[in-house]
Amino acid sequence: MDEPTEARRQAPIDPRLLEILVCPLTKGPLEYNREASELVSRKAGLAYPVRDGIPIMLPEEARKLEE
Repeated sequence: MDEPTEARRQAPIDPRLLEILVCPLTKGPLEYNREASELVSRKAGLAYPVRDGIPIMLPEEARKLEE
């Protein structure tokens, strides 16, 4: 039986991966928002989704941060 979609979306991300990932646009640091399951680039004003523990680092998939 499949896990509920919400449980899959919030799979933990490997802390070692967070150490090497940067924003593809700014090359700046990312913050992990566990509740929203997103990697946040404050400099770019974008939040990249993390699905099934995999960061989706495509600007067209990112959500604009509210100011």
